[in-house]
Amino acid sequence: MKISDFIIYKVKPRWIFIKINTDEGISGWGELVSGTKTETVVAGAKEMCSKLIGKNPLEIERIWQRLHRSFFRGGPINGTIISGIEMALWDIKGKALNLPVYELLGGAVRDKIKVYSWIGGDRPSDVVAMAQERWDKGFRAVKMNATSEMHYVDSLEKVNAAVKRVASIREKFGNAMSIGIDFHGRVHKPMAKVLAKALEEYHPMFIEEPVLPENEEYFAQISNEVSTPIATGERLYTRWGFKNIFKQGAVDIVQPDISLCGGLLEERKIAAMAEAYDMAVAPHAPYGPVALAATFQVDACTPNVFIQEQSLGIHYNQGFDLLDFVKNKEIFQYKDSFVDIPKGPGLGIEMDEDKIKDVAQEGLVWNNPAWVNDDGTIAEW
Repeated sequence: MKISDFIIYKVKPRWIFIKINTDEGISGWGELVSGTKTETVVAGAKEMCSKLIGKNPLEIERIWQRLHRSFFRGGPINGTIISGIEMALWDIKGKALNLPVYELLGGAVRDKIKVYSWIGGDRPSDVVAMAQERWDKGFRAVKMNATSEMHYVDSLEKVNAAVKRVASIREKFGNAMSIGIDFHGRVHKPMAKVLAKALEEYHPMFIEEPVLPENEEYFAQISNEVSTPIATGERLYTRWGFKNIFKQGAVDIVQPDISLCGGLLEERKIAAMAEAYDMAVAPHAPYGPVALAATFQVDACTPNVFIQEQSLGIHYNQGFDLLDFVKNKEIFQYKDSFVDIPKGPGLGIEMDEDKIKDVAQEGLVWNNPAWVNDDGTIAEW
């Protein structure tokens, strides 16, 4: 079997799909992260994929090593391109062997996967009403942004507003609803400990990205001051990007993103390293259907995954949602806050390519929001 060609689709609302074809008629799907550098990612993917024509798609590790080990390696652009390609290769391999990918990564360790749902939007509001909606749909875990813009040192008014939102959910649902709180790297060191301490009494499931990953040395101080589990990892790529996190030992939950960290096998390797340090895994997956289907494959065979992000109805998905491009929609059917492990070959997803082609003709222009503080300085989104 040889790789014969490839095609890349830029699809609303904010997804990049890649389809890799073989000379035996088996094709695989992958997904890359768009955002502020969509055209850069697409150009890089075309350049990398052109080097794969004629290669054996079943030699996934050999191809991964060749793509990763360039002289200038690493970074989010390379990371998402390699991840998307690797994803598609696993899809091909699973289909060729008529097995779900998790069977090729050691087999299932669970019968179902716990998932959580987003509420509140970018600037969190109406969280109780949205949490009630998720509760009525069977979810028993939600995640929300803690706050919107926050300066290096900001007002206690913003802290109190964040606490009030979390408290309202806890008062409504008691301990039956788990609450993840995403600081989203918006909170700087001076305010992170203040906000984390104020939220502690409401027993969050975790605090995500309490500070930006480049300030990782501060994770230890926050961890020492609050009992709340600390989570991070969505902006890190490859196992080498997680080395200091494991060495430090302050983070409790790692959140690798399968569309950035290097793909399925790399995410599995990162999770195995975390297991050796008695750390949990809650994979980051707020993007499109291929990335989520691929993440489910890793979840199925990874014992220290305890919950999975999923993006049905997430506030970024304007105009289209995950199910719009998927034929076998049942793979994303949630019941009582769980989803069944996938059963189909490869990634277990059947993409509606005709629909993808139609929407791709409309073009894709999506950028991360650009925020400023009230004094005009740049704020973290």
